[in-house]
Amino acid sequence: MDSLDRLFKHLVRSIRQSYPQYLNQPFEVAELYQTIMPYRHHRRELGLDTNQDYEMALLELLSGSRGYLVVEDRMRDALQRELKSPNPDPGAFREFATSQVSLAPDAVRQLENAADVATPATSTARQSTSAAEPQRASGARQSVGAAASATAAAPRSSGAAAPRTPSPSIPSPSPRTSSGITVAADETCRYCGGDLPQGRTVIFCPHCGQNLTVVNCLACGTELELGWKFCTSCGRPTAQAGNG
Repeated sequence: MDSLDRLFKHLVRSIRQSYPQYLNQPFEVAELYQTIMPYRHHRRELGLDTNQDYEMALLELLSGSRGYLVVEDRMRDALQRELKSPNPDPGAFREFATSQVSLAPDAVRQLENAADVATPATSTARQSTSAAEPQRASGARQSVGAAASATAAAPRSSGAAAPRTPSPSIPSPSPRTSSGITVAADETCRYCGGDLPQGRTVIFCPHCGQNLTVVNCLACGTELELGWKFCTSCGRPTAQAGNG
């Protein structure tokens, strides 16, 4: 399993846990790398050492490679050309931030079938081991005699019939968000220009749904939280550092 396979597998898991509506409906490219699976929150699960490794895997995924995603033709052709270039730009997919993509149903089914195949094999082995124990005990009881076996079987049956306590259901984790920003007078969304509710603390724009608590490094594109003065990937000063 390479970086592209791990990226898609973790994307399906993240959507299933926190954004189940996207299992059957499209979402924007920007939402994929800003909200659903930002590198700074998922780098350990993805097994990618740098933000550049993450962007290269994302570039390949959004190009339609291996049929993992259903993508727009214009974006697919442009990103495939970028991947074939001598020095591909890892962040080229950002030009298509508003393009729509969706999980390929066949790829999701294959992923689920692979998980189902592994689970029954383990269960069958455990059942075979468990079944052997009662058979050996039954042979020993039969040698003692029918009357003694009937007497001894009653308490054993009673103990075996103890009800099992069902495992409590584990709720799906909520999407990770920052604490939000307090909207100043006449402040608008930096993505769509829509008016924001004054005096309230918000995380997402009520008009376009973009996350307002993160910004991108002007040099390398890494996601940064509001208030950070330097990029965590390349060390460049942010626009906020210049304002301070």
